[in-house]
Amino acid sequence: MRVVFAGTPEPALAALRAIVASRHELVAVVTRPDAPAGRGRKLVASPVAQYAEELGGIEILKPVKPNDPDFLARLTEIAPDCCPVVAYGGLLPQAALDIPVHGWVNLHFSVLPAWRGAAPVQHSIIAGDDVTGASTFRIVKALDAGPVFGVLTEPIGATDTSGDLLGRLAESGSKLLVDTLDGIEDGILQPQEQPADGVSLAPKINVEDAELDLTAPALRVDRLVRGCNPAPGAWTTFRGERLKVLAVRLTEDELKPGEISATKSSVSIGTGSKAVELLTVQPQGKKPMAAADWARGIRLTDEDRVGE
Repeated sequence: MRVVFAGTPEPALAALRAIVASRHELVAVVTRPDAPAGRGRKLVASPVAQYAEELGGIEILKPVKPNDPDFLARLTEIAPDCCPVVAYGGLLPQAALDIPVHGWVNLHFSVLPAWRGAAPVQHSIIAGDDVTGASTFRIVKALDAGPVFGVLTEPIGATDTSGDLLGRLAESGSKLLVDTLDGIEDGILQPQEQPADGVSLAPKINVEDAELDLTAPALRVDRLVRGCNPAPGAWTTFRGERLKVLAVRLTEDELKPGEISATKSSVSIGTGSKAVELLTVQPQGKKPMAAADWARGIRLTDEDRVGE
């Protein structure tokens, strides 16, 4: 099949590479426009655009909005058989959905209908799920509600961050996506409507959502830290400034919520149940560091509390 791939961030690259290596013909990619990055705020192409440039000979489309008439006209001219999608980041209008004969096929990182939305991996960890996975489905106008072609499952480890889990799902999901394209082309794969029960939503997690509630049980604190790593990063406050908490470890120690206990090699803070040991933190305006190094540098006092 002639395919146009739509995707933007790093996790989309595994699927794009798998399609390049498959029997299908990649004729173009669709990605988000160049965005400012770094201290200089220079415009930088998305990881998908950069990879496509390295391939050479692949047309790169960067519509500001997918309903742009020029974009729709060019996509119509290209006339792809199918448009595989991984984390594109734009809302596709019906006019775009109608162009490819076999529609737009999305690789979504959950077992649908669970965790429809922009942040399924983060929400699955934060919710304490034991298992998640990936699904391929035909995109319809309703959010992640289209009929499903295929599913795989993936256990969530006790120390998995969203970055860890997304990395594994991106790799295993890339094979699922290519297998789906193969089945569509061969005429042996028909999508099945999603069940009405079991729907849950996974909206984007913003900085406000990532604030730690240290009156919550330690397990909930741990899950939020892991679910928000690498982005946006769980955080609390210390001496009036924001302190990112990038990694913790569950303990059996007893401390009051927000209370700090430090030794030469470890730092623990109290939660609504047991204390958690801080492993990696990032003070405001500084790079990530070992929590023990941070504690030595700030010279803790008996009055210090986290979250105040």
